[in-house]
Amino acid sequence: MSKLFMGVRLRRLRAERGLSQVAMAQALGLSASYLNQLEQNQRPLTVAVLLKIQHALGVDVQAFSADEEAGLVAGMREALGDAPEAITLPELKEVASQMPALARALIALHRRNAAAAERMEAMALRMGDERADPPDPTDPRAAPALPFEVVRDFFFAYQNYFDPLDRMAESLAAQARGQRGTLAEWLTDRLERKHGVRTVLMPAGADKRRYDESRRVLALSSGLEPGQAAFQLATQVGLLEAADAIAELVDVPTFAHDEASRRLARLGLANYFAGALLLPYGDFLQAADTLHHDIELLQQRFGVGFETVCHRLSTLQRPGAAGIPFFFVRVDRAGNISKRQSATHFHFSRTGGTCPLWKVYEAFGQPQRILRQVARMPDGRTYLWIARMVSSGPSGFGLPRKTFAIGLGCDVRHAQHLVYAKGLDIHDTEAATPIGMGCKVCERERCPQRAFPYVGRALAVDENLSEFAPYGGAG
Repeated sequence: MSKLFMGVRLRRLRAERGLSQVAMAQALGLSASYLNQLEQNQRPLTVAVLLKIQHALGVDVQAFSADEEAGLVAGMREALGDAPEAITLPELKEVASQMPALARALIALHRRNAAAAERMEAMALRMGDERADPPDPTDPRAAPALPFEVVRDFFFAYQNYFDPLDRMAESLAAQARGQRGTLAEWLTDRLERKHGVRTVLMPAGADKRRYDESRRVLALSSGLEPGQAAFQLATQVGLLEAADAIAELVDVPTFAHDEASRRLARLGLANYFAGALLLPYGDFLQAADTLHHDIELLQQRFGVGFETVCHRLSTLQRPGAAGIPFFFVRVDRAGNISKRQSATHFHFSRTGGTCPLWKVYEAFGQPQRILRQVARMPDGRTYLWIARMVSSGPSGFGLPRKTFAIGLGCDVRHAQHLVYAKGLDIHDTEAATPIGMGCKVCERERCPQRAFPYVGRALAVDENLSEFAPYGGAG
């Protein structure tokens, strides 16, 4: 692992526990002088020391991970892109490693202000007032965050893993495993026997699942594939049997006065429960390792779709039995990211779209084919990405269908465990595609695909010079 200097975090941890330097050194089995050197950043944290901290103090070592630091650096780079004075990468890394709470607060403030500005601008346009002055995002009258934004940040705060729901779903899957028939049949029978809920089919249309609580009737679309039907049944089971666990998870200040966000979070958690029931943690993790994370083989083994497998892979972060920390995204042809889930810290810009050099967008032009890309971010971190187009919806001429590109990525250091690394030179950093978080916050110079200038640097304009890369020296 790279050298980690975490002196400020160690001092803060010691202060939180009310320990003297000598007492903490004794608890960790270290000499006081060695701990003092760690706290003064004279010595880096080693794996052995991190394990001592985890075992002796019960601290999640993820709090000291390089993945988190990279995510914080990326977030701060975006937040400070238009700062009056350029902030260097070493300065950002120092804040991310030594003062992560400050970094998270800065990123949260930036996102809140940016979201408020976007909503106020959209509101002004809807009212036809195009001459209005730009809104002040710090104005307390600014509109609150939209429900999907609130829920997205809620899931990200949990790193897309909810242990109580995951274990409950795994236990239920174990009960179903020894029974006759398909999982969908078992879930249908359980809903009727345990909850008095009768399942019926309705004509294929816009709704996949419709539950009439007063009549205790669950209607499923007749156009669903077997795996989709099982997922909808499992979602209903989750809403009924995991109601208390879900209620406890959403009982946080974030949703205290926002019923729409609370309901959306409940549905998201019920869907999480369904995914964990169809793809139980232990069985799925073992199969993923055995099959080298071959998504199509995992689809065949568990009878679900490509997107479902990819999404589940991004949730395997059970303490003591964690899988590869994947990031999962779903984008449409216009570049909108409708799903962004991560088991680790990875960010694309929320300002002005993502990177056009990202392989995910090529998937729309090559249906049914899995594309691969080794991509390098401006901070030097390299990732392996795979992408494929997926489509779903009612069959028939003229009926609308949903089409997305699914992207699944991980740090290149995990690539050896993926079948998709076969034949790629993952160690040649020069062969990796240089991408960024988005044009407005990407400082790469001479990028011919740039759509906007980098906001963190003065725009260089020379009327006597025409270059292949747009916006001159700005990239």
